[in-house]
Amino acid sequence: MGLQEQIKKDLTSAMKAKDEEKKSILRVIMGEFGRQAQKEVPDAEVVKIVKKLVKSEKEVLAQTDGGETNRFIEVAESYLPGMAGEAEIDAWIRANIDFSQFKNKMQAMGPIMAHFGASAEGNLVKKVLQGM
Repeated sequence: MGLQEQIKKDLTSAMKAKDEEKKSILRVIMGEFGRQAQKEVPDAEVVKIVKKLVKSEKEVLAQTDGGETNRFIEVAESYLPGMAGEAEIDAWIRANIDFSQFKNKMQAMGPIMAHFGASAEGNLVKKVLQGM
């Protein structure tokens, strides 16, 4: 089952459970799918959409001093793949990247992000590279 179908199924469950907050959160996500050109959104695109929504919500929270997380972020992040941690990224870079092939460390971002894809945040990879 794809992510889009899973979100639809969870929306139905939230409606049956009368969980109004979760229902409205999932409707926001489903609304973003409706803006896409194709009816069935591939999982990679679903992840991008959900990440964009989470990032936007975190920016709003930062501006309003609403803390680091809320129910919207918790629900939305549950549909994202497990994110790679700093230690995992560092270990992979040390094992697989030869910095002598690059003029500077930041040029290694391309192959690193190609390996991790949506499971690593670009800012975290940049932080790890700067710390090396």
